[in-house]
Amino acid sequence: MPLDALKSAALEANLDTVRHGLVKATFGNASGIDRASGRIVIKPSGVPYPEMTADHMVLTDLDGAALDNRFRPSSDLDTHVALYRAFPQIGGIVHTHSTYATIMAQARRPIPPLGTTHADYFRGTIPVTRDLTAEEITTRYVAATGEVIAETVGDGDPLAIPAALVAGHGPFVWGRDPAEAVMNAMILEEVAKMAWHGAVLDARPPAISDTLLDRHFLRKHGANATYGQ
Repeated sequence: MPLDALKSAALEANLDTVRHGLVKATFGNASGIDRASGRIVIKPSGVPYPEMTADHMVLTDLDGAALDNRFRPSSDLDTHVALYRAFPQIGGIVHTHSTYATIMAQARRPIPPLGTTHADYFRGTIPVTRDLTAEEITTRYVAATGEVIAETVGDGDPLAIPAALVAGHGPFVWGRDPAEAVMNAMILEEVAKMAWHGAVLDARPPAISDTLLDRHFLRKHGANATYGQ
């Protein structure tokens, strides 16, 4: 993807997190990557969203080294780098502190597939990471956050369940590009909200069957998808 297009895609992803109510103040960040060149474009640190332009987006390499020095990158850059390195299938990442997904992360509560809204985007339970160790927090916190997400996903397909809840922190969500990552973050917040309110009726509600889960997920994803034009 040309650099200008990548910067524009990253900008729109960041602005969309605000439009969808996923981010307040300067919390959160979105990034994109051009796999051919190994270049990452990410939100600048601390720039108010209403002032942000494509020119503010910070360019780095796949090691997280800045390729320009006009603005400091997001403080979560090393988490994004760790995820891009761990998951070569992904092209965009979004981190938010959206209310319900963050509640579930703080409660260390995975989100099982309770219904078809979940199944349309996540082919299974959205996991919670383990807590970071004191050593990880004090020595390499940001990179370790990405590594613990990769550890949690393990051998699973990161595009089948494109999100993880970092224990005590909040959600990280990804997709094939920044726009898809935002959509997945928006759906994650909705299913987290449903799960939270559903727990009022049943503290441990049953998940839907694997058959129904796959019926909904596979109609939108994979070689035999039938949803859309």
